[in-house]
Amino acid sequence: MTTEPRARPDPAPGPADQLATALARLSRAGQPSEVTELPGGLTNHNYRVRTGDLDVVVRVSSPTSALLAVDHEHEWLNSIAAAEAGVGAPVVDYVPGAGILVVEFLPGRTYAAADVGANLPRIAASLRRLHAGPPFASRFDMFDIQRSYAAIVRERGLRVPEGYWRLEAAAARVEQALRVHPDPLVPCHNDLLAANFLDDGGEVRIIDYEYSGINEAAFELGNLVNESRLGHDLLVELVDAYHGRVSDRLLARAELWGLAGQYAWTLWGAIQHGVSDLDADFWAFTTERFEPAASLLTSLRLDTLVAAAVGDDPEGAS
Repeated sequence: MTTEPRARPDPAPGPADQLATALARLSRAGQPSEVTELPGGLTNHNYRVRTGDLDVVVRVSSPTSALLAVDHEHEWLNSIAAAEAGVGAPVVDYVPGAGILVVEFLPGRTYAAADVGANLPRIAASLRRLHAGPPFASRFDMFDIQRSYAAIVRERGLRVPEGYWRLEAAAARVEQALRVHPDPLVPCHNDLLAANFLDDGGEVRIIDYEYSGINEAAFELGNLVNESRLGHDLLVELVDAYHGRVSDRLLARAELWGLAGQYAWTLWGAIQHGVSDLDADFWAFTTERFEPAASLLTSLRLDTLVAAAVGDDPEGAS
């Protein structure tokens, strides 16, 4: 007896296939397109495409992005809202289910970490516009995302830094403190790497809304400072620029939310290290976030931050 061979499923479309799909949708009566791959992108490939009167960026997402809590429909809807707030790039096209988002190309230069530290008042102004803008379609909760990452890491047996799991009780203590008197939820970007700021000399724009969702503004501030490794003094400057004042509570909440981000992004890096086909050193990303998180989670200073985060702020959060 013979058995017919089973048909193999078609492979997921790669970046070249996704780009071809986007170019076909953007074509202008057969006019040739000029395509330039842009640097950066830790979950996607980005291409600048010029054809006819269009000058756009095509974002092509990796099939593994779903593991990393990226919802592309929410990214699309939130990108539209961010553009309406005057902070994000206008959206040109979106292909549901294909990992393709097309936005207008915005002139200017992206930041390095030193640029972030030198432009905190301008960045704070852009964040206030975004946070006061149209509501986002999704919720972003760093602790829930960390738990989903942890489940993936354990299920797949992925490598994590030595000692990561021993910090779970301390991280739970941070979560409990931040849940006591939560701040209002606002539309947040949630992934403020230096390269996601764009400066043309006017207002600072913010790009890449994969992790966007409603969240506490304090997460944005703490995460921003940590991602550019700016240190406590510049966290004070950013909190002052954003709120117009500084208090122990405002600083503690920003620092603890930043800590929660480092603890969770450690697992983001571990997953990417295990599954990504992108050319990036994801293990370095992992350890760069784990080491400061572990240091603070095991320090006596954590007690002071937890006490301040749950305390009263006579003027209230702004």
